[in-house]
Amino acid sequence: MATKSKKTKSAGRFGSRYGKRVRDKLVKVESRQKIKQKCPFCGKFGVKRLSKGIWKCPKCNKKFASDTYYLEE
Repeated sequence: MATKSKKTKSAGRFGSRYGKRVRDKLVKVESRQKIKQKCPFCGKFGVKRLSKGIWKCPKCNKKFASDTYYLEE
């Protein structure tokens, strides 16, 4: 099995399949969705993605639906 390298980041799991451009777009989306986002209700950073479009803020304890991959400012 292929291993991830620093250059390929999270798309290293696909090896040489699917093309460079597609894998680069995937890395960009995945890196943004895994970081903590800013809560639209309390304004603090800490919102995490639970599943597609479902977000939860541990600070104000709100669960809400919004954008799929990352919250827009």
